[in-house]
Amino acid sequence: MKREDHLSWDEYFMGIAALSALRSKDPSTQVGACIVNEEKRILSMGYNGMPHHCHDDEYPWDRGEGLNSKYLYVCHAELNAILNCNTSSVKGCTVYVTLFPCNECTKAIIQSGIKEIVYMCDKYADTDGVKASKRMLNSAGVIYRQYIPTNKEVNIKL
Repeated sequence: MKREDHLSWDEYFMGIAALSALRSKDPSTQVGACIVNEEKRILSMGYNGMPHHCHDDEYPWDRGEGLNSKYLYVCHAELNAILNCNTSSVKGCTVYVTLFPCNECTKAIIQSGIKEIVYMCDKYADTDGVKASKRMLNSAGVIYRQYIPTNKEVNIKL
């Protein structure tokens, strides 16, 4: 008899997105993303962090204002996953992401041809940015659905 308590595809890919989020050095919000093709193969992963060659210690991690705000510098997980992909296209893929995409990442998702977003948290649902994201996704025909945790516990000891 085969094991019946294995991870579902959604649990597996969201778990990889959540594990990727742990690479983020952002003190307040850690986000991870995992892009998967139609054959359930991982094409790319990403997390929110500074661009390549921009040293983490030289840029602000605070929500401050102006040039002292992390928001001017940090690349979001979804954009990093799209840009880090080693294949020529993510068209028709699904992105698993721990936080609903902002309007800027939504533009990149739509432009890259990703067809589905599976997200864990939508804590900024009432913001204009997320409302704009959902408006664009609806217009573009990109499916989005919330991942509902199954409360399975996975322990990794390093």
